[in-house]
Order: sequence, then structure tokens, then C-alpha cells
Amino acid sequence: MTLLCSAAMAAPAPDDTATQIMAHAGDHRLVVLGEYHGTAETPLLVADLTERYSRENAAVRLALELPMSENAALARYLRSDGGADARDALRTSPFWAVKDDQHDGRRSRDMLDLIDAVRALRAQGRDVGIAGYDVETGTSKDNQTRDTAMATHLRQQFSALPADARMLVLTGNAHALRARPQGAPAEMQQQPMSAQLRDLPLYSVRLDALRGEAWACLDRCGPRSLVEQPARAPRVDTHPRRSYDLVVWMPQLSVGRLVD
Repeated sequence: MTLLCSAAMAAPAPDDTATQIMAHAGDHRLVVLGEYHGTAETPLLVADLTERYSRENAAVRLALELPMSENAALARYLRSDGGADARDALRTSPFWAVKDDQHDGRRSRDMLDLIDAVRALRAQGRDVGIAGYDVETGTSKDNQTRDTAMATHLRQQFSALPADARMLVLTGNAHALRARPQGAPAEMQQQPMSAQLRDLPLYSVRLDALRGEAWACLDRCGPRSLVEQPARAPRVDTHPRRSYDLVVWMPQLSVGRLVD
């Protein structure tokens, strides 16, 4: 689930987003990135963060908003040569077959490229991995049930990591909320996924943009234009009821190459 909105402040360098996130997140080991699904730019950013965090033998695990049933296929792909047969095998599950107005943007060639970027890092000897943490598509009765299940899965996966490992979590920006905002729509979960993980070394980041298009599922799923805004610096929040620890504005978003 993603929320379409933006907020406010001097201009970062065009390619500075990963540097901003790492500077503000500091030593936090559970970095949650709240995205608009289905963009071309966010998977590139996450690949960049994974590469930077995994330098100097640092262990990094990337958690994606994919069903946990995908984890065996993801593990096989990370051990593969990344060739066409391996990529085709990764896409054989029903998760990758959703199309048309039911397409929520999580299935894209850009996401497949992100998974392959992690495979390439692993082939270089980096201590990196990927796992899904979502429930099966169509099995959750409501948003709250799903968020609670995802929080439980992430807690289990994080608890299994070595003490010095870092987990990057890519998720829709509503799941990344530390607290349900005032005036939220009635159907929004009372306890978002990240709100249930605040006892962990959590740092929640909203990935916003100054302009462009994002994918959203409102009356139906499709591209939605973002309101163009002036350049601004990252916004840090420390209020006890804050929605996110950090909001960063990427220069531009565009709809990615969705899997058909």
C-alpha cells in the first residue's frame, strides 16, 4: 500500500539520495524505505545502498515486499549465473503473473534488475542476501492483518541476523509509517508494519520526489502525476508520534518497466 502525498525545505545534489539516507540513518541496523511502487528509480537507489552498505565485509540483507513463498526461488537465483534461464525460472510463480488494472507495481523488470544486482554483489564475495516478507497475494482479509503478519516475518528475519548485520526493507510508504497519521482514511491499518517494530533499531525513511510519475492503486492501479515541488533538503523528524524519521526527495520518479 502506498500513499500519494508530499511535504517541505535547500536543494540536494541530483544523485545524493543514498548519501543522505546513510548519513541520517547512522548506525541503525533496520532501515525501512517507504516507496511508491513501480518506479524505475527506486530499485536503482536500493541497489546503490546495498552496494555501499556491503563494503568492507559488512553483512546486508534486503527484504522485499514479496510473498515469503518466493524465498526459495530468490535463494536459487542468487546462486545462479543470472542468465536468461535463471531469470525465467525466477518469474514462474503466480506472483509475477498479475496484470492490467490489478498490477500494483511491485512486479517490474527494474525489481528483477535489483535482485540481479544483489546476485552480482554476492558473486563478488559480498555478504548479501534477499528475502520476501509478505503474505501470499489475495490471502489477507484486511490491511491490518497483512501488516501484522509482515511485521512478524520481518522481526523473525531480523532476529536471525548476525549482531553486526544490517537489513534494508523496501516497502510501500504506508507500511513504513512509524505511527498512523491523524486524518488517515478509515481503511488504513491502525498499526502499520513499522509501528510494530519500533522496539528494534528501526529507522524509517519516506522516499518522495520533486516531480514525475508514480504508480498508485486508487480506484484502479495506474500512473499518477506527482505535484512538482521546489528542491529541498531532507526533512528529519524526532516527534514521538512522527510518521517517518526522515523524508528524502529524489530528483524525479518515472514509472518502471512493469512485467507483463
